[in-house]
Amino acid sequence: MTPIIGQAAQVRAFGGMAGQAGSAASLTRMLEAMAEMKAASLGGVIDQAVAALQKDDFESGGRLAIQALELDERSGFAWYLLAIARERAGDFPSSVRAYDKALQLIPAHAEVANDMGRLAYRMGMKETAEKLFAHYVSAHPENPEGVNNLACAVRDQGRYDEAVEILRPAIMANPGAAVLWNTLGSVLAEQGDPAGCVTFFDEALRLQPDFPKARYNRATARHALADTVGALEDCNAAMSAPMPADEIQMMRLARSTMHLTLGDLAKGWDDYEARRDPSFGDVTHYLVERPAWTPDSDLAGKSLLIFGEQGLGDELLFANLLPDVIEALGPKGKLTLSVEPRLVPLFQRSFPAVRVGAHATFDVDGRTVRVAPFLDEGELAKIDLWAPLASLLQSFRGSVEAYPDTAGYLTADPARVAHWREVLKSAPAGPKVGLLWKSMTAKGARHRWFSPFALWEPVLRTPGICLVNLQYGDCEAELAHAKAQGIDIWVPPGIDLKQDLDDVAALTCALDLTVGFSNASLNLAGACGAPVWLVTPQACWTQLGTDRYPWYPQARVFTPTSYADWEEVMADMAAAMKVGFQTGT
Repeated sequence: MTPIIGQAAQVRAFGGMAGQAGSAASLTRMLEAMAEMKAASLGGVIDQAVAALQKDDFESGGRLAIQALELDERSGFAWYLLAIARERAGDFPSSVRAYDKALQLIPAHAEVANDMGRLAYRMGMKETAEKLFAHYVSAHPENPEGVNNLACAVRDQGRYDEAVEILRPAIMANPGAAVLWNTLGSVLAEQGDPAGCVTFFDEALRLQPDFPKARYNRATARHALADTVGALEDCNAAMSAPMPADEIQMMRLARSTMHLTLGDLAKGWDDYEARRDPSFGDVTHYLVERPAWTPDSDLAGKSLLIFGEQGLGDELLFANLLPDVIEALGPKGKLTLSVEPRLVPLFQRSFPAVRVGAHATFDVDGRTVRVAPFLDEGELAKIDLWAPLASLLQSFRGSVEAYPDTAGYLTADPARVAHWREVLKSAPAGPKVGLLWKSMTAKGARHRWFSPFALWEPVLRTPGICLVNLQYGDCEAELAHAKAQGIDIWVPPGIDLKQDLDDVAALTCALDLTVGFSNASLNLAGACGAPVWLVTPQACWTQLGTDRYPWYPQARVFTPTSYADWEEVMADMAAAMKVGFQTGT
């Protein structure tokens, strides 16, 4: 098992991964290849397996493939059929092994590489998928499906220009192939150009009006452009088409953010449960053999185990509901909380009656698994119910009115707050303003929600303030850039801004203000009730259809009036900061 950090559920663009394992066309090609190679059908068992798979009877197809392997364990075609059956049944680890065996035994049958590439892609193994698709393309260079899939794998490794160059000749040769236009649009979407990518999604839909992936992709682009009503219409239309379960759940997760952006929290949190569906590509499996909480569960007097989930910032944000959960459990109830290891001291101090421990997350055969290792079997046996933290939003945050109007629900260490107030006296004069400008999580197109550092200059030149660096990770280049422009950003001594999160929380509470995008440290400040100015993109779902930030009522929000117009935002924030500190507001 490989330990991994917490993963956030991600809404992605569908690049138009073409084809499906076990499709009628691929099975026909397999039978033709068998005839050409004069391969034995093993007494007709393989023919029966193919017939079952053609009827979408994957249980029978898999059973017959195993029967064929019992007759000849070196039948590459039998391994291929077993791989198809196990993939369509959702058993991806077994399917990978079967595909690998088939590819070893019948390397000339490129269809195996294409199907195995699609599976590797679905499992997030993009480098492996690229190699398999390249193998298929070398055998079938005229097939737009293979070229399309190769471009998707290259795009998802951040090699956007290369993906475009793979697609360009294929589109020229196959201008009527809607899937290629869709994938080209997805490349632009990943680069943060929703307006440009809509043109290509429109063309894909002109060529193929019933193309659900293109309609879904256009929905996500329209959402980014603040056309949330139109986005919801497109998303619903896309979801009405037949498609694999994992794609339905991805679309459902995207739809949840659209509902939330429109302020429909009931529908939003219901769709947000898509992240827990076993077929969802980024699903986290929780190893706890106790009954799961449901919105109908009565918590009074119960023993409840809650897992923090997704990214670090999400654990902090969703913890907004914990005081209400504790109240619902009542004096006879007991809460056990499993959170990211760096958050344990902060949560234990904030909720002294709660048992708090660290969760651990592992990769097991391509599946993300989370456990609460601090609980022994006896303690687990006493748990009445368990839930991932965000699932409780369905019951405790069903409307904007359910959010408290008091600032702060986590408690920074008072001694460390006093320590940092003393240390800050040695910093340059003026109000102390903590600065955050990026996230270390750059998965997919997330980078488009953050402005380039150079655009912060109007804020950084606000007269009379002392800028304090709160940015974790590698930020030496940005600090050097600011210094070269004559801007000093004070670096707090003796603190690891990435690892010492309890101390970071105290530092933000000692500052006069923290400004930035919604990364982990800004969420620390907001959750602890510190003053924050938050920069959000348009159609930010966490604003829940409001012009404020219900999670942190003390937050002041700055949002561009057009997509990614960060220059406008920075000018507004600089003006507000100048006025605010001059007037003391």
